[in-house]
Amino acid sequence: MKKCGFNFDTSYTALPEYFYSASTPETAPAPNIIIVNSQLAESLGLTLSNLADKELAELFSGNQLTEGSNPFSQAYAGHQFGHFTILGDGRAHLLGEHITPEGNRVDIQFKGSGRTPYSRRGDGKAVLGPMLREYIISEALHHLGIPTTRSLAVATTGESVRRETVQTGAILTRVASSHIRVGTFEFAAYRQEDDAVQALMEYTIQRHYPELAESKNKAVALLKKVMEAQADLITHWMRVGFIHGVMNTDNMALSGEAIDFGPCAFMDAYNPRTVFSSIDETGRYAYTNQPGIAQWNIARFAETLLPLIDEDTDKAIKIAEETINQFANIYRPKWQAMMNSKLGLQGTDPGDDKLISDLLEWMHKNRADYTNTFCDLSRMEKPTGQLYSQSSFEQWYLRWQDRLKKNEEPLDAAISLMQTVNPTVIPRNHRVEEALEAANRNDLAPLQQLLEVLAEPYKNDPLIAPYQAPPDESKRVYKTFCGT
Repeated sequence: MKKCGFNFDTSYTALPEYFYSASTPETAPAPNIIIVNSQLAESLGLTLSNLADKELAELFSGNQLTEGSNPFSQAYAGHQFGHFTILGDGRAHLLGEHITPEGNRVDIQFKGSGRTPYSRRGDGKAVLGPMLREYIISEALHHLGIPTTRSLAVATTGESVRRETVQTGAILTRVASSHIRVGTFEFAAYRQEDDAVQALMEYTIQRHYPELAESKNKAVALLKKVMEAQADLITHWMRVGFIHGVMNTDNMALSGEAIDFGPCAFMDAYNPRTVFSSIDETGRYAYTNQPGIAQWNIARFAETLLPLIDEDTDKAIKIAEETINQFANIYRPKWQAMMNSKLGLQGTDPGDDKLISDLLEWMHKNRADYTNTFCDLSRMEKPTGQLYSQSSFEQWYLRWQDRLKKNEEPLDAAISLMQTVNPTVIPRNHRVEEALEAANRNDLAPLQQLLEVLAEPYKNDPLIAPYQAPPDESKRVYKTFCGT
């Protein structure tokens, strides 16, 4: 295998051995490269253009490991739909930590690369559709300006994998700041060993938040940092109408990046109770519940830190509760500022809350498209069409125009602000499904076209109109699946 720039310097394996297990990807009998993220590769300092397709297939299927790679799988636990479970990388192998030319440390991980010590009864495999879905969604989030893990490549393995039907086996190569999760800390606490949580906390601070190294109480300082990062992330999700779908504690990364994109989707018609996950029967992870679930997950994180917060358990619980209870006070101003920016509102005004809530209520009542409504408002001229001719919208629009006049800067500044936060295009569910169905027929053109459009989500171009249209009722996607 030619050298292509991977520079591994893995630090995670310096943790106690119970945090991971050495594990090698299974051999792919007939690998084929489907897609490579050239832009991401270049930013990582990789020179994949030196490799032929066959070599890329061997590399991204795990058949040929690069120099310095010593694969392992991570152990972790998690609250899945509120229930605690011991988990681990059941179908993932972390190849190592790559150091970029700028000195950044990132995990390079295979997903769908075969059985591991944590697979239980699973086959450790993945199939093409879900791996391409993660590629599409993670890249869309990145270009929308949202912290996220990213996708470097997808390769098929030459195997058939049985799920609901027999499908094409595939492996995703994922890039993350790290794969340390709330569930990793839950696993450490579950072991009930004095040094487990301490070692993981020190490592997490060193890797992600080195500015906390001299904190008087590192556990509380880390808890506050994670709260801030998650409040920022959820605010971004709410901004673009993104619904993660499975906000289990094992899917909350302490780095503040979005991770694991299975039953996720972007909202079409605005409805705060929107759910897309096929397994979320109660709506636990609905759009409107995401901030509250983030706080719930952070509470589980805080529980793991209690012995490090204070030796006195009662005092530790009190400090943790007081800290966690501040989440709403952290999140709410971020959400308010985000919504103000979506409407071009500068400064604050006593009527802003009502102006925002009235618009959302109108959108909900009329099943107005979330993305397109804000896109339509982000123009100098008044929106037109039957929906916008309603007297209820007319009255709201006049109130909004009066509020814009209170801005210190002129109207064009407000419009410019709106156009930086309101995307013109999102990965609509039906378009994603169309691209995945075509890819399963060996037609990658729809996938490539969709990715090109999503790479410039704030661009106003008539050519993207087909990707802006909400789905017809016959094409509306109501449920998405994780692919396990």
